Amino acid sequence: MAIVIGADHLGNIENLLEERGLPIVKHITGRSPKAQAGSMTSMSHAKIMILFTDFVGHNVMRNFRKQAKKQNIPFIACKRTITDVARNLERYGFM
Repeated sequence: MAIVIGADHLGNIENLLEERGLPIVKHITGRSPKAQAGSMTSMSHAKIMILFTDFVGHNVMRNFRKQAKKQNIPFIACKRTITDVARNLERYGFM
């Protein structure tokens, strides 16, 4: 299961994640400052957190990276392209 932060539409990225056994359990678009700043207290069901750097700011990234680290969840910060996501997933063993 994956948590995705950033982007309004995921396009083929959603299919890529499902093919690799990572259905999206939560998607925060990045438009709402309230949602970006919000705390995700329970992420224990997630196997990975993916943040699209071209859609959110540094403070948002820092906040979610901190939350992922606190709950021992791998964190990927990448561009919203299917090739960049695939390359980063492979780096963490999600082939």
